[in-house]
Amino acid sequence: MTVLQFDGVIHRHVKQNACEVKSLVQRGLDAASGKSGACDLIEAHKWFNLAAMRGSTQAVRYRREISQEMSHMEIAEAQRAARDWLSVH
Repeated sequence: MTVLQFDGVIHRHVKQNACEVKSLVQRGLDAASGKSGACDLIEAHKWFNLAAMRGSTQAVRYRREISQEMSHMEIAEAQRAARDWLSVH
C-alpha cells in the first residue's frame, strides 16, 4: 500500500495494474478533447487525478496542463468528483 497526499487529502491505495491506469488516462484525454461531445475539463481533471493517484506521471502532467485553463471552483468540483468516484469504486 502506498500513502500519497494530494490537495491536502491523504489517499491510501494499492498499486493498480498498468491497463487500468492507461484506461483512466485515456478517459481523461477523451474528455479533454471532446471525443464524446463537448470538451469537459472537469471530467478530464477527474480522470487524470485518479490516474495520477495510481502512479501515472503522464496524468500528473496532463492534469497540470488543463488546470491552467480551469478556475479554482472547477478544480474543486473535479476533485470532489474524483473523491466521489473513489467512494463507489
